[in-house]
Amino acid sequence: MKIDLKKLTASQHAVIPFDEEIDLKEETLYGAKPFQSPVRISGEVSSDNGVLRLRGSIKTIYSTACARCLKPLDILLSAEADMILSDDPGAEEEDDLFVLTGDSVDPADVLVPALILQVQMTYLCKEDCKGLCPHCGADRNEVDCDCDKKQIDPRFAALRALLNSDEDEGKS
Repeated sequence: MKIDLKKLTASQHAVIPFDEEIDLKEETLYGAKPFQSPVRISGEVSSDNGVLRLRGSIKTIYSTACARCLKPLDILLSAEADMILSDDPGAEEEDDLFVLTGDSVDPADVLVPALILQVQMTYLCKEDCKGLCPHCGADRNEVDCDCDKKQIDPRFAALRALLNSDEDEGKS
């Protein structure tokens, strides 16, 4: 949805509200397509004495997996933005400044980056998630496997051999 900014610049105080659903199903993030739910954006573009401003919010469900046990997770994700819109191509990109490339603005161009900045690198199903066993792949939250008791880290195998030889010498 493009908002024509010519309507705003003609008036001293004008507001154009927006409220729509956008599709981000093809957006790839960390090798996955996590935005399979509808994405809702809402807010307004206003002009106050020639200064254009976009205020809005974006909300969706972020589909991912627990970083330890790989269970699917749906995280409610939202972001807010309050940006000044500038048509000066020489203006520096700042946190609260969005440089326009024409006479219109798509609110999604401002709000989607704000949403993506809210995404964390990893999510956990619960804070004390035990994860998967690196040897048998069992979910340690559901099953207690005894792989840790049987497996020896290959980096310490030489030490284990020394301990075993010391025990054998003590028996003789």
